[in-house]
Order: sequence, then structure tokens, then C-alpha cells
Amino acid sequence: MVSTTGSFGDAAKNYEGERAVVDADVIIVGAGPAGLMLAGELHLAGVRPLVLERQPQPRDTPKAHGIGGQILELLRYRGLLERFRQATTDPLPAPRFPFGGVHLDFTQLDVSPMQAFPIPQARLERLLAERLGELGGDIRRGHEVVGLSQDGDTVTADVHGPEGPYQVTAGYLVGCDGSRSRVRNLAGIPFPGTSYPEVNRLATVTMPDSVTTFDNGDLNVPDVGRVRLGFNHLEGGTFALGPLVDGVVSFQTTEEEPIEVDDDVPLSMSELQDSIRRVLGVNLPLGEPLRLSRYQFQARQAERYRDGRIMLAGDAAHMLPATGTAINVGMQDVVNLAWKLAADVNGWAPAGLLDTYHDERHFAGERALLQTQSQVALRRGLDSAAEALRALLRELLVDEQPLRRMGALVGANVRYPLPGADQHALTGTFVPDLTLLTDQGTTSVAELMHTARPVFLDLADRPELREIAREWNDRVDIHTAKTEDRPADVLLIRPDAHIAWAATGDGPADAAALREALSCWFGAPLEAAVPGSERSS
Repeated sequence: MVSTTGSFGDAAKNYEGERAVVDADVIIVGAGPAGLMLAGELHLAGVRPLVLERQPQPRDTPKAHGIGGQILELLRYRGLLERFRQATTDPLPAPRFPFGGVHLDFTQLDVSPMQAFPIPQARLERLLAERLGELGGDIRRGHEVVGLSQDGDTVTADVHGPEGPYQVTAGYLVGCDGSRSRVRNLAGIPFPGTSYPEVNRLATVTMPDSVTTFDNGDLNVPDVGRVRLGFNHLEGGTFALGPLVDGVVSFQTTEEEPIEVDDDVPLSMSELQDSIRRVLGVNLPLGEPLRLSRYQFQARQAERYRDGRIMLAGDAAHMLPATGTAINVGMQDVVNLAWKLAADVNGWAPAGLLDTYHDERHFAGERALLQTQSQVALRRGLDSAAEALRALLRELLVDEQPLRRMGALVGANVRYPLPGADQHALTGTFVPDLTLLTDQGTTSVAELMHTARPVFLDLADRPELREIAREWNDRVDIHTAKTEDRPADVLLIRPDAHIAWAATGDGPADAAALREALSCWFGAPLEAAVPGSERSS
């Protein structure tokens, strides 16, 4: 739905009184995966977002072709994974992932630490937009933000819409508007980093029947000969070849070209064939194109993710120089941000809560840049020293522990460095999906997180701690359950599924530490606890 009116109704209120009249609680600029995920999370928290997208219609230009890593667990914890699974062709855990010219082979592990869904970005955005509509939200398409101003209470966007210019005001504005973010530029937030002089052309095509495979997966191409499966580092660039399956193959060329390409201009078959000829030195017979895309890599990170009432997320906050990472990290940005914005809008945010968005997600962005820039170093080297480095990495990744660690790093599974001393080993980590036994039957941690609310989970019958948590039961769900091999007695879980606090044993200091954690993350308690909110499931 496209609308041009500016009002959402009454002014937003908090516990301290009435705020300035606003058109929305939060303005979201950009209707890509990050912006749409943020809008859905805000709706779950009872916050009114307004999504502004400059493109008049959803775009079908091929971009990312899948999502993977930790975001899939977050989608499962929101009850959305099956919807995304049904939109993919093969949602099984991927056994091998490219990593800078080598492969991470998880087939030797009982359970792959990485899972990926091969879903085109356009389809992903449609699914997220459908979910937003089900939650009561909509998107103003064809509405471009051209100016910003903010004061201590609100932020105002100057917008050009289909019916002319107008202004819209909200408590906060989040730029999810991509690598060329106008929000970031208008806010004056520096975006330092590096642009690599590479152009990557990616294709999925059918192959003629005359093209066959050798036993090891290499292609046997008439009049050309053997084309090796995997990464071929050649004088003209890199040719990365995937396996031929049912007459369809995916491949990518990478060439150094000192030009800046426009991602919105479609890649043509003639441009692709010219690139293959320059890299391989031969004409490769191709059938029908199923997917064509072109992109360049940058390694950049915004100096700050927050400037007053303006926030950045997704590609507006960071550019990562490797495939398979950006959407995962960007969607995790907004899940971290949404509940903190909602806490402020709903009036219970403790001092400094919104600043933790920058602290935590800038840290996560640095981790993502660490592994993606490592891939740059691995793939760009073409001499014998670079090949020795790749060979050494392959040797190290035969061992289970470094392979699992690499899987967590590439999947963007981070432990946030949360404040406080003598923390439990689980503090800051993503909560595991425990099977929970309750008086009402069997459930799981994932099911408890569907509503995107904080959770106090008592796994060891600690009534003295439950009594403390009840002072926050207007905003924290209290559950008691049993589980096998419990990782802690009590878990305090944030809406983004990261553990804010955990306790093991019956130490007398637990009560004071719990109260401190509840206040730190979820604000001051009610003067009188809300009765009847404690749950055993």
C-alpha cells in the first residue's frame, strides 16, 4: 500500500508525560531486508513504524541469492523459519561454503555450524513485506527522503512523494537505505574504508548437453577441455566454478577493473561472455541464464551507528567484502535495535540503553569485517606465497575445533561484551534452544521468543529470584521449566535472544545481581508488581 498522508494519530506518550506530536514512533528509510525486518520487530513490540522507500515498486534486479548463519536461528525463534523454508529450493545445511578462494567443508561434522537457504533477495523482501502487512504495517513506495533535521525530542524528514514534497516527524529515524545511504550522508556520519578494484560477475545458467563432468566434478567442455571445479586463479582474474547439477551450473568471474559499476544496471549475457573470455581465455558455451548479477566489494564501517535520534543499520552501517554475510549481519543489526527503540518509545528504557546498540553492533560489524577482509587477502593473492597460505588454511580446517570456530565467525554468531564483573560464561551469547518440560507440556526456548519480549527462565525452581523478577512482569515474561543438562539455574534473555544474565548455584549474591541486571536492561521496576503474570510454560 502506498500512502501520502503524514498522520498516524495521537501523539506518542511515555510514563513521564506527553511527547511532541509525531507522525510515527520510528521512521525507517529503506525497504530492503534490514528495513522490513526492523518494521516487523517494532510492530511486535507495539511501536508504530513508517517505512519510506524511494523506489516506486519492489525491484527484481538479482542481488543476494540466499541467507545463512545466525539470522536463520533468529527467524526460527520468531516462528518464521518455516515460511522461509517453503520459499527455498534446498534448505538443508550447506556442507561447503566458499571462503576467500578455499572452501569450509563441514561434511565431517555431525551437525553443520552453518545453514543457508538459497532464496533470492527479491523473494526474501516479498516475504518480509507480507509479514509486515499481516502485522498491520505498510510501505510508502516512491517516497524519497531528501533532508533531515533533529532536536532533543524528534527527528523530521523532508520527503519527495508521488504527490509532491512533505515532512514527516517521529521520535527516531533509522537509515536502512544501503551502501550509498542518504541518511548517513545527511547525518554527516563518516564511512571510512576501502573500495577494492574488482568487478564480480555471477551467473547461474543451463549448460548444453555436450558439456559433461569428470568424476571429480570438473567440467569437460568440447573444444575447450577441462575447467576445474572450485577457484581457478588465472592471470586474467579468478574463475570460480560450482558443480553441474541437472544441467545447471553457477560460476563467477572476478577481474580487477578501476571503475565503479552500478548495481542497478542488469548484467547482460554479452558482458558476461566477454568477462569469461578475458579470464579463461576461451569461449565457454552457455545455455539459458537463470540468474545474472554484478557487484563490487567494499570494506567500510560507519564511525558511529547512532547520531542523536538517527540510527544506521545494514549496508548503511557497514559494507562487507565477501558474499553470504551482509544480509545476515544487517538483519541482526535491526533485531538488536528494535527492542531498544521500543523500550524508549514505551517509556521504560534505562539510561544508555540505545547507546548499547552502537557498542554491540559496531563490535559485531568489526568481527564481520575481520573474516570478510581475511577472505579478500586469501582470494586476491595470485603468486606462490598466496597459494601456500590457502594450502595451509585448508590443512588447519581439517581439524574440528578450528572448523567450528570458523563456522561461528562466518555465521556472525557473536558474544556481546556486556557490562559487569564476574559474569557467567553464557552472558552475552545467543541463548540455546533448550527443550523445556512444564506443567502444561513440552515447549522450547525458541517458542518463548516468538513474541519478542524479554524472558526470565527459571530452570532450577528459584522462587526467591522469581519474586524479584515479578517486579518487572509488565515487560518481562516469567517462566519456570525443567530441562536436561541445564546450562544455568536461571537465564535472563533479551528480546534479541541474547542472554543478559545467568546464574548457577544458590549464592546469596544472585538476588542483588539479578536486580542489577533487570534494572540495567529493562529499566526501573513498577512500584507494584502486576499480579498473575508468572507462567510455567
